[in-house]
Amino acid sequence: QVQLVESGGGLVQAGGSLRLSCTASGSTFSIRFMAWYRQAPGKQRELVAITGNDGSIVYANSMEDRFTISRDNAKNSVYLQMNSLKPEDTAVYYCSARETPTSMAYWGKGTLVTVSA
Repeated sequence: QVQLVESGGGLVQAGGSLRLSCTASGSTFSIRFMAWYRQAPGKQRELVAITGNDGSIVYANSMEDRFTISRDNAKNSVYLQMNSLKPEDTAVYYCSARETPTSMAYWGKGTLVTVSA
């Protein structure tokens, strides 16, 4: 089992920045992929970015314009730097980890990001 704990969410004004953190514990030796997802009110959960333990990174849509995912394998942690935030970025941001691209995902409980206009 793997446990994920996110932190760093909060209220920020449009144009501001936040850095989210997620730390994994438990059977972390098997984890290869860590990712950030978000779910806005009334919408489906969507991928923000995913990173492999080989340093590979994939962003969804145009997320890399303002978001940067990074990872510290030694700390079993993944981060999401979010810049130039917009009200439409308001969502619960979830950390996810999995062993392979198709294996069951572990999820954190999420951290709320609210961007005010």
